Amino acid sequence: MAGNTIGEVFKVTTFGESHGLGLGCIIDGCPPGLEIDEAIIQVDLDRRKPGTSRFTTQRREADEVKILSGVFEGKTTGTSIGLVIENSDQRSKDYSDIKDKFRPGHADYTYHHKYGNRDYRGGGRSSARETAMRVAAGSFAKAWLKQKLGLEIFGYMSQLGPIAIETVDTSIIETNPFFCPDANAIEKWDEYMRDLKKQGNSVGAKITVVAKNVPVGLGEPVFDRLDADIAKALMGINAVKGVEIGDGFEVVAQKGSEHRDELTPEGFKSNHAGGILGGISSGQDIIAHIALKPTSSINVEGETIDVNGQSQTLVTKGRHDPCVGIRAVPIAEAMLAITLMDHFLRNRAQNADVVVDTPVIPASK
Repeated sequence: MAGNTIGEVFKVTTFGESHGLGLGCIIDGCPPGLEIDEAIIQVDLDRRKPGTSRFTTQRREADEVKILSGVFEGKTTGTSIGLVIENSDQRSKDYSDIKDKFRPGHADYTYHHKYGNRDYRGGGRSSARETAMRVAAGSFAKAWLKQKLGLEIFGYMSQLGPIAIETVDTSIIETNPFFCPDANAIEKWDEYMRDLKKQGNSVGAKITVVAKNVPVGLGEPVFDRLDADIAKALMGINAVKGVEIGDGFEVVAQKGSEHRDELTPEGFKSNHAGGILGGISSGQDIIAHIALKPTSSINVEGETIDVNGQSQTLVTKGRHDPCVGIRAVPIAEAMLAITLMDHFLRNRAQNADVVVDTPVIPASK
């Protein structure tokens, strides 16, 4: 199966299935000397893992990561880094009734036609469980970017179903199960999700992810534009159906005099572009938004077909997230970190000696 690797210099390859023995990844290109250990990686994995609240799947996985190679005495060695997480709470029998049916809205039908042989247990390779390794790899990128550049990445849920946030208080993001930055929205979301669970249904969400203290100059001018690679990385997350950089689709209604981010000696006056101009980072905060669809694994009966093309009805059993966006924040952070790490190392390789007299102006406030 192709398409399991992301990055050019900082390269991450993942493997494993939802109901297999475990998940793993190989990281190539990580510079030596990064201070990191399993406890640091575990922090982000614990933020993503299932069973953390009543609004996520109740599959119980410890998601304990093991470093197999590439780290010695608490520091990266510059060699290939091997990571593995063992699966421990699979209930494959939950899927035996649908092994010959295609779950609508899932990858069952497309995997069947592409490969002719698919792992129907929890979606196999197409399961969101695969993203645990992206989070683990992203911890290396986040740690290096912060230690070497002071670059920080954080995300939050900005909309759950029809209810959007009105304010952003980053200090409360990690204090609630929704990664919500608006204290007034938390109770509204809680009530909405309780009603949704009673219906046996699901809902979509919007996640915002931000990178602060980004250097000027990351990204290539044409095919490997930074915003294009960020969009690809974020769109590659399970259930994501839309990506916006900066103001995104709001630019349709803006005039040029409104949208352009004017420059002054004191700094940028705005950041409608989301920190990227011409595919290259401007030094402003990089801001991206992703839209995640509602999961189709619900207790509401729907129509489908079986492998013989015959009409069937289906109710998906098992343990599923009524809103996959709740656990998507650390995944989005990881994918943004991996992309920025890769582009920083690529830029360093080509342009490390570039020096200009023009000062770097501050980001907008």
